[in-house]
Amino acid sequence: MFHFNVVTDWIDEFLHTYLLDGWALFIEFVLIGLILLTAYAVLALILIYVERKICAFFQCRLGPTRVGPLGLFQSVADMIKILLKELIKINKVDPLLFRLAAFLVIIASICTFGAIPFDKGLHVIDFNIGVFYLLAISSLGVVGILLAGWSSNNKYTMIGAMRSGAQLISYELSCGLSLMTIIMLSGTMQLSVIVEQQDYAWNIFRGGIPAVIAFVIYLIAGHAETNRGPFDLPEAESELTAGYHTEYSGIQFGFFYLAEYLNMFIIAAIATTLFLGGWMPLHVPGWESFNEVMNYIPPVLWFFGKTFFCVFLALWVRWTMPRLRIDQLLNLEWKILMPLSLLNIIFMALWIIYW
Repeated sequence: MFHFNVVTDWIDEFLHTYLLDGWALFIEFVLIGLILLTAYAVLALILIYVERKICAFFQCRLGPTRVGPLGLFQSVADMIKILLKELIKINKVDPLLFRLAAFLVIIASICTFGAIPFDKGLHVIDFNIGVFYLLAISSLGVVGILLAGWSSNNKYTMIGAMRSGAQLISYELSCGLSLMTIIMLSGTMQLSVIVEQQDYAWNIFRGGIPAVIAFVIYLIAGHAETNRGPFDLPEAESELTAGYHTEYSGIQFGFFYLAEYLNMFIIAAIATTLFLGGWMPLHVPGWESFNEVMNYIPPVLWFFGKTFFCVFLALWVRWTMPRLRIDQLLNLEWKILMPLSLLNIIFMALWIIYW
């Protein structure tokens, strides 16, 4: 299998050969930042287009068809439009916190995105506490949402922000506990090591029934973390106009919009990394010929194929299920998912000991 560490190691060696160490590191940081921001924006445009097409499929429509072949450039046209829109000045807002909120949301999303291992060597940062870092940095987004709702000085935005805060803080517990079962199975929090351990069997197969339960809980809780239907109470249009970002316009609204789509990708990418083998191909013990054929598929394609499969599941749920009430949403977490996650941790411990 070809891995990107060949390319990244060559670039690092080339820069350190012809430049001083300080300048080489500076250029590497700039390159990584540019690639990260470009990938972030491009993935968001792709996800917007994909959701429109999948939504149209479920509703027996065609979706975007006019801008480019099959409407491929509709998302690009919308991006240009939102960049050119005027930033409307809102009276009686807290100007500093109002602007800071959008940046906090996007920064939390980008920092989480940067820790995802797309391939061996295609990994911005590889902490030995990678799972803990993902949970910690992704939880900062709720601070931006609460600030957006409070600083807008609008009762609808405040209600939306409080709903979102209650929802995100609640479902983070089930997310963390479901990931903890995989940490118990792997014995490490380092994402690259967790992926490499899944060379011959993905964790969802290696961990048996507890891993399957944790995977289902994580998908439900992760979908709730993205504030998307049927968990989109913070943005319930029929009740709160647009929720916590009602007063935002132009690129400031674009930041919230961008972060929402990338958070959906990040949730799916974490599920791929911890449960579905990351960039590792599908291997079946004893099927050597089949395993050799699977090895010819590039690891990056494996990663994005699994991730977009999880994204499709999230979109399928969004365009199928009706919106929950706030009491139903919190009851699902505190009375079903949370106790089930705690029991599943005990189940995983027994699985590790006896199986």
